[in-house]
Amino acid sequence: MTVRREDGVHIEAGQTYVADASSAVGDVNLVSHAHADHTFRTAPDTVVCSAETAALVEARTGATLPEYREGTDEVTLYPAGHVVGSRAALVEADGAGDPAGEARRYLYTGDFSVRDRLYLDGFEPVEADVLVMETTYGDPRYRFPPERELQGEIRDWLADNDERPLVLFGYALGRAQKLQWLAREATDRPLLVHESIRTVNDAIESATGLDFPAETLPAGDDPSLADGAPDLAGDEILVLPTHHSRSDWVEEVAERYDALKAGFSGWAVEESFRYRGGYDATFPFSDHCDFDELVDVVEAVDPEVVYTHHGFAAEFADYLTTHHGYDARPLLGDQTRLDQF
Repeated sequence: MTVRREDGVHIEAGQTYVADASSAVGDVNLVSHAHADHTFRTAPDTVVCSAETAALVEARTGATLPEYREGTDEVTLYPAGHVVGSRAALVEADGAGDPAGEARRYLYTGDFSVRDRLYLDGFEPVEADVLVMETTYGDPRYRFPPERELQGEIRDWLADNDERPLVLFGYALGRAQKLQWLAREATDRPLLVHESIRTVNDAIESATGLDFPAETLPAGDDPSLADGAPDLAGDEILVLPTHHSRSDWVEEVAERYDALKAGFSGWAVEESFRYRGGYDATFPFSDHCDFDELVDVVEAVDPEVVYTHHGFAAEFADYLTTHHGYDARPLLGDQTRLDQF
C-alpha cells in the first residue's frame, strides 16, 4: 500500500483515494474543505465532501459538483474544525492488495484545528494505523494563547478603538466570518465586508443556520475597480481579504480616516508579520493547530506511521521521530513514498 503526495494526497489501499487535488484521478475523490488550494479545477463525477463544502465550492468557483456524497462504505467524514464544512476522512481499507492481507485505517486530516472557536467545533481525533496530517505550524515557535483569552483580547481591542474606522484582514472563507462574529459581539458599529466575503457569507447562510448580517462595500469600491477609497462615516468596521492589506485604496482609507489596520493569523506569533502586512495590530488568531496541538493529535491517533505535509513537514516529522519515537515521514512536493505494511 502506498501514500504519496503529487497533485493532492494519494492513498493506494485497494482503491485509489485522492484528497484535495486539482485533477480528479482517483477511484474515490475527497475534498476536505472549500479553500481554493484544496478543491478540484476539473470536477469528477462524484466527490466525497460535506454538503457545506459543496455549496461553498459552487459559490466561490461557479463549478457545480455533479454529485457529492458525505461518505462511502469505506470513507467516514469527521468535522475538522478548520472552516465551515471542513472534514477529515477516515479510510478503512479491507486489506485487498496488501501482501499481508491486513486491514488498515488511514486518517487524512486536511487542514484542521482542535480548538472550539465561536460557532465552530474543533476536530476530535480518532484512532488510525496511518495518519496523514497537515503541519502548517509544526515548529515549536508557533504556540498560540488560550482561545478564550485571545478572543477576549480581540473583543477588547475592537471595543477600545471606537473613535476611528477599523480594517480587519482575514481569509474570505474562515477568519473573515469569525472576525464579523467577534465584531458583532464586541460593538454595535456598522460592519462592512468585501464583496468576495459577502459571497462566502451568503453560501454559509444558505447551507447552515449561521447569520452574518454585514453590509457589502459598494461594487465601485472594489479594490480592482476603485479610483479611490470609499466614503465612510468614520465609525465603520471593515472586514477584507488578507491579500488586500497593502492595497492603495486601503492605505488611502487609513490616511484619510485615521483608520487602524489589524491582521489575524497564526503567523502573527512572529513580529515580522506586522511589518509585512503594514498592520497597526496583530493577533495569532488561526484556523490551524499550533505545534503542541499537532503533537497531541498524533498521540491521540496513535498511528504506526505518520505522514506530514505543508508548512514545517520535515521539521515536525523529525521531531516526532526523535522525541516521541514515531515512524514519521514528510510528504514533500512531487515526492513518492512506498511502504509495505
